[in-house]
Amino acid sequence: MAALPELEPGTLPPEAAALRAEVRAFLAAADFEPRADCWLTGADPAFSRALGARGWLGMTLPARYGGHGRSPLERFVVVEELLAAGAPVGAHWIADRQIGPSLLHHGSEEQKRRFLPAIARGECFFAIGMSEPDAGSDLASVRTRAERDGDGWRLTGTKVWTSGAHLAHAICVLARSEPGSERHAGLTQFLVPLPADGVTVRPILSLSGDHHFNEVVLDGARVPDALVLGAPGNGWAQVTAELAYERSGPERVLSTFPLLRLAHERGALPAAALGRLAARLWALRQASLGVAAALDAGRTPAAEAALVKDLGTRFESEITAAVREHAGIEPDPGSPDPLARALAQAVVQAPGFTLRGGTSEILRGIVARGLGVR
Repeated sequence: MAALPELEPGTLPPEAAALRAEVRAFLAAADFEPRADCWLTGADPAFSRALGARGWLGMTLPARYGGHGRSPLERFVVVEELLAAGAPVGAHWIADRQIGPSLLHHGSEEQKRRFLPAIARGECFFAIGMSEPDAGSDLASVRTRAERDGDGWRLTGTKVWTSGAHLAHAICVLARSEPGSERHAGLTQFLVPLPADGVTVRPILSLSGDHHFNEVVLDGARVPDALVLGAPGNGWAQVTAELAYERSGPERVLSTFPLLRLAHERGALPAAALGRLAARLWALRQASLGVAAALDAGRTPAAEAALVKDLGTRFESEITAAVREHAGIEPDPGSPDPLARALAQAVVQAPGFTLRGGTSEILRGIVARGLGVR
């Protein structure tokens, strides 16, 4: 058996305290209603541009690409404060969290100069075309085809649960470029600017009527060779590395924190219940910070990130359950009571917590492989 996943404690840099205070002051003056699950359901392009103007997007990107050359731990501080406040960060979230680092590692010089400065300014939003109908969390079952067409490719297939595609300026599509290849081979990532001929974005409304998911239909959409991300056929390795960024961040712990804070301010939770949640939150936060430190050191902690995501998303539902049990209010999205509204948001989003970014079963399989028992 391999060694257990081990995370070195993450230590925030000395400048973190001043940075945290700066972000809190900005948020205190900003005009928005805090939302549970704000990184998915709260999208305000103007707010994203304001963050970009302050240097809080593309923080870890090099200055030559419009970034700010700061550490992942400094970015962790900014992201943590934004999520804790329930700020409307959904528009830029995917571009800043994972497309930027992926472009930096795998993109051509032309791609980096085209997309990265705009991402850092909060002026270029991305969607991710991974999930497909009937495929669940099994990314290796991709059926979207990429067929050669002169000096480019034609993409044909359907992607679903594509967050923010209706706001995105581009989508990163995973497609099978080598028919008949082994499941984890013959996959390629493509950068598809939006809108585009042959690409249709259709809304998928949530139970509450909110629109953040989409179906994206690719009907022979043409992508030039210049917009292939990385090497053709290397898509699986690239996606696997990218998912460490997606699965390990504080959003996997803090999606329902605005609800917990409101309940605490209201005195709606018994001390014992609040203490249990606070202790779990602190432990998970330290684990997430440890993954950020590993990324800062240049490692790819796939098993550790999967573990944080699995534990974190279960914890988020525990917050929702505790408030429903003890607060004595009904979830109501139209209520004048902020706590009832936040509870309604959390209840509607809760079914997706353990699905997005990989189901709990998939994540536990990754951890098992990391332990050498699968």
